Amino acid sequence: MGIPSLCMAPHPALRVVARPVDAFADEVRRLARDLIETMHAHEGIGLAAPQIGRDTQVFVANPSQRRGGELVVVNPVLRGARGRASVVEGCLSVPNVWGRVRRAAAVRLEGRDLAGKPLVIEAEGLLAVVLQHEFDHLQGRLFIDRLPWFQRWRAEARLRLAACA
Repeated sequence: MGIPSLCMAPHPALRVVARPVDAFADEVRRLARDLIETMHAHEGIGLAAPQIGRDTQVFVANPSQRRGGELVVVNPVLRGARGRASVVEGCLSVPNVWGRVRRAAAVRLEGRDLAGKPLVIEAEGLLAVVLQHEFDHLQGRLFIDRLPWFQRWRAEARLRLAACA
């Protein structure tokens, strides 16, 4: 099977709150494999299930971009955040749009691994930003939703123009 296609904004799948995983079966492992392969094929550092049209609470993150260094998180919950970071972000599903987003500098994220075992991640720096970005995807939010109004308006106008081309 080939690499799944990415959903591009304004695709409706990107605005749906993803459903929790309740059965840790082969289907979830296949989804994680598809996310990893798609992320690497597009040279990304994270990817969430809604970005390939699946409304499932699964994402992968790999700020190093080294194969084998992927972190797979199922049913994530942000439990803590501290500090402030202002980072220029982009998104594979929002091509050619970049913007400075305010995020927490450090986070505590809890979830499950592919076997359904509890997973706790305490992260700071780029990994913390990636975790927040991918968590947002599972909530139906895009990074452009966090931009100041004028930058968001400009980004949305750029997306509308691209959709007409």
